Amino acid sequence: MEKRYRKMHRKVNGKIREISEGGVLLELPLRVAEAIGSLPQLIREMAQETGILLMLAAMDSECVRIAGPKNAKNPLRAANWWGSDLRPVYYDKQEVIIDRPRLRGKNNKEIPLATYEAFRDPKGMKESVLKNMVLGISSRNYEEAVSGFIKGYGIKKSSVSRHFVKATAEQMRGFLERDLSGLDLVAIFIDGIDFKGHLLVVAMGLDRDGRKHVLGLHQGATENTEVCKSLLEDLARRGLDTGKDYLFVLDGAKALRSAVTRMFGAETLVQRCQAHKRRNVLKHLPEKHQNAVDARISAAYKMSDYDESRKSLDLTVRYLEKINPDAAASLKEGLEETLTVHRLGITGLLRKTLATTNPLESCFSGVRTTTGRVKRWRGDDMAQRWAVAALLRAEKKFRRVKGYKELPKLAAVLQQKSLDGKEAAA
Repeated sequence: MEKRYRKMHRKVNGKIREISEGGVLLELPLRVAEAIGSLPQLIREMAQETGILLMLAAMDSECVRIAGPKNAKNPLRAANWWGSDLRPVYYDKQEVIIDRPRLRGKNNKEIPLATYEAFRDPKGMKESVLKNMVLGISSRNYEEAVSGFIKGYGIKKSSVSRHFVKATAEQMRGFLERDLSGLDLVAIFIDGIDFKGHLLVVAMGLDRDGRKHVLGLHQGATENTEVCKSLLEDLARRGLDTGKDYLFVLDGAKALRSAVTRMFGAETLVQRCQAHKRRNVLKHLPEKHQNAVDARISAAYKMSDYDESRKSLDLTVRYLEKINPDAAASLKEGLEETLTVHRLGITGLLRKTLATTNPLESCFSGVRTTTGRVKRWRGDDMAQRWAVAALLRAEKKFRRVKGYKELPKLAAVLQQKSLDGKEAAA
């Protein structure tokens, strides 16, 4: 994006004139101009008083451009100044009353100001409310949060709640209909999050460049096969290529594995989350054995060679059979799929990224923080709306995963698997 450079000239009357080609010329008080220079250019990010002054200055400047300077005699002017009136604008988290200038044309009709119309857009109010609700300002204390700014209206709890419901509902509809056909994915993480009795199964994709994308979510009473199957069917409906090979990273739930098998086939590559496996095994053990057993399992997963890692885990299974058969059975169940990344020859930071569902769990921590402030849930759709708002906010902050430079190796493995499958079918 081309930067727009400005020239600032100080005048003898203590004002600064901003000169820009094709734009509006603003004469601002010196203290305001200096403040603007030290603040971000977006008006919503400016300090309240500075933003209001800039807003009014922009309107005055537009009036001068159309009707000429106020109180100056000019028989050729196309319009006349016509006083002012109190009108609302949406600005800085609330609806604010300003004394806006007015113009009257030669036909005695009012001339609308483009600057005023821009600040009247209620969408700005909804986005502001949404941002602050997700960031932690609840509808109960929203009015108190903006009390330090200039007096406005439309900030009662019921008003803010309506804005938030409308904004999140629109956001959720857009999210649930996002087109996925343009994503070049190599791995898909699926896990469930349970908060306040509401369960959501969430899918997140990893593309060839190492960037994460929240693909979708589905709500259900439990993390059962039908819920997971509905999620995958929805992803396919929105463009996910079901004929392509992916590496699925799952939390270990049998329902998830069954749903993936139904949709993508029994030969689909699945990496069972090693962190979930360790936690499940430790739940069967008394506290005195937990540290030692966890250290053994962790050391085995850190080994770079598949055969060595498998041999070490088999030894741990035999060790557990002597002290707790249930813990041994828990480790043995699905053991091979916890070593998929080892078997594929993926090493280094990328293997650490793909060995667990932690990339998705980090999103869940933000969802739990956001939804933890809700004291009363009003229907299942409310939980889903809040979850979508939190997930999308987390998505904006996503960075490339660790080890993304090694993703071409995974992509090559998946491509070869696809070719082998086509040859076998032929």
